Formats: sequence, C-alpha cells, structure tokens
Amino acid sequence: MMSRLTVGVAALVLSVSTSFGADITVGFVTALSGPGASIGIPYEKGVLAGFAHADKVGDVKVKLIRLDDASDPSAATRNARKLVEEEKVDVLMGTSGVPGTIAMVVVAAETKTPMISLTPASQPPSPHGQWLISIPQPPPLMVAAVVERMKKDNVRKAAYIGFSDSWGDLVYDALMKNVSGTGIDVVTNERYARADTSVTGQTLKIIAARPDAVITGGSGTPGALPYLALAERGYKGGLYGTHALINPDFVRVGGRAVDGVIAPTGPVIVSEQLPDSNPTKKVSLAYREVYQKANNAPTNDAFSGYAFDGWLVLLDAAKRALVKSQPGTPQFREAFRDAMLATKEVIGTHAVYNFQPGGFFGVDERARVLVQLKQGKWTLVP
Repeated sequence: MMSRLTVGVAALVLSVSTSFGADITVGFVTALSGPGASIGIPYEKGVLAGFAHADKVGDVKVKLIRLDDASDPSAATRNARKLVEEEKVDVLMGTSGVPGTIAMVVVAAETKTPMISLTPASQPPSPHGQWLISIPQPPPLMVAAVVERMKKDNVRKAAYIGFSDSWGDLVYDALMKNVSGTGIDVVTNERYARADTSVTGQTLKIIAARPDAVITGGSGTPGALPYLALAERGYKGGLYGTHALINPDFVRVGGRAVDGVIAPTGPVIVSEQLPDSNPTKKVSLAYREVYQKANNAPTNDAFSGYAFDGWLVLLDAAKRALVKSQPGTPQFREAFRDAMLATKEVIGTHAVYNFQPGGFFGVDERARVLVQLKQGKWTLVP
C-alpha cells in the first residue's frame, strides 16, 4: 500500500507543479478511507476546487501534495512529519477528524510549520507558540443556534449522544455551556466510537429518560447511527445535530430516520435560498461553478466548502508573506504564520474570516444558518 501511495504522490506533484523555482508547497492530509472518509473525500474535492480556482500567488506557483491518513490519527502524525521533513512543505492543511488534526498540529508546532485546520480544533499548549488556525465554525457558536431553536420548540428535556472522542467532548461541552439558564435539562451523556456498528444500549438509556429531543455529537456516516437506532425503537421526539452532519452520505445512510433533523451549517449549503445581501452568497455560487469544473460533479455538502475557504485564506496569507520572504525557508513559514493570524475580511463560502493571535477561530454569526432535512434535502429554517 505504501509503495502505491508513494508513486501516487510523486505523480500528483508532477501533475500540479511543473516549475522548478521557489514554489509554495502545501501538504494536504485527509481521510480517503476508514470511518472518516465520508468527510475526508469532500475535503479533498474542495481543495482541488481551490487549486483549480488559483494555483499561483502572483507569479509564484503553488505545489500541492496530498496524503491519505485512513482516518487514523497515528497516520496523520506520520503524514505530517513526512510532509514537513521530506517534502519541506511551507504549509500544512487537514484533516477530516479532530483527533487527527490535533495529532498533526503537534508536529506543526514542533517544526514551526503553519497549519490550516479543516476541523474545529485548537492547538494544545506549546512552547513554540501558535501555528494553527481553524476554518470551520467552533462548536459553541453552532450549538448555540441549536439551543435557541430547542427553546422555540419548547424542549425541556434533551438527551445527548456523541462520539467517544474529542469531537464528542467538544459538542457536549458546548451544549452544557449553552443550556445554562435556559430551563433545558440535558438528561444523558451517551457515547460511541466512530467505528461502532450498534448503539442499542445507549439508545435504550436515552428512551428510558423520556427526552423531548435528542441532539447528537457525531459526524459524517457514523453520525447517522443514533438516528437509525432511535427510529427502530419508535422514538418520536425532536431530532437535532451539528454542522458535522451536513454530508450526503449521512443523508443516504440515515434515510427516513434522519428526515426532520435540524442542524446548523454554514450558508453555502443553502446559498440559493439566501438573500442577495448575504456576504457569502456571491462567493458560494461562484464556488459551485469551479467545483463542478474541478470534480465533474456538483457539490452537495458543507465539508468541501471548508477546504475551499481554507485555500482562499491560504492564498491571502501567502500573498502577504511573500513580501517578507521566499518559500522553502523558515523565514517564509514564520511570515506565513504571522500573515494568517492577521487575516482580515476574507470572504468564503461559509463565513467572512478574521483571525488574530491567540484565537483559533475566525468566524462570527454570519457563518451560521439553521437547516432542516426534508425528504433528503436541506432547507433553510427562517
């Protein structure tokens, strides 16, 4: 497998960069296999759309190297180290799970390589300073919209079930923070692994608690499992989720069991339904066109938009970093880090991005809308 991967990477580098000057080298890691692939594959398609949109910063070519971490944080670590130490990348991007992203940023901070995260992750404390920004919306911002909706729907008791990892923790912590003072009682904190095939025991505990609604902290295809189990047992209460569910494989696997789910998302997923005054609408509609050309298929998920937005932030930061130094040097990596931490008003498909030192997220309430799944399609909730 490794030999095929090595050959594939070599062929890819040749295909996306034919210049031999001081290219800006980007190392991109995602999950093309394993339980995170339903998110990782859209990430890759989004970054290919970004590359098709712009593969140069001024006259400087951008070289893109892609690696599959197979949804394994250990592989994400190895890939990050390979990209930094062997490929000498200037910037890291990835990956499709919070555990893998955190594993990568440990390498990024240690080697002083700037990293653009495509999952809502923050950097663990490091003596080397901050080298990470995160493109997706932070869980507290998105879960707050869900809690507001639950209040309008007169939910008094809510059950929670999420992944037994850092993503599940992030959603649960955001939920508990946002329900404080609302009168909503969270009656369960059930967990399951991404690779699990059954949540029967957890579901029985949820039903026994008799909640008015269930909110989940899963993502992608595995995120459908609790809804399937609840439907099998005839649960009729409200169904809520997070932006990590806005994925065609979630809809396909969940089928009728996920019909009616309410979740927050970036505005790109319903761009046609937005008013013209929305700042992201024009970029989102243009993105759909470039995605179609790059992937020979229409975009129907939120995750590819995160990768595209990451590419837009990367281009903006690289332009400013090039004024100070040349790619392939520690000085350029530091200049890029400083530039990405000073990003101002970069309009993407999900948000208008503004970053600053000490903050890992760069979005505000313009980065969220509520949608409901109706007959397999996401519809804007007023």
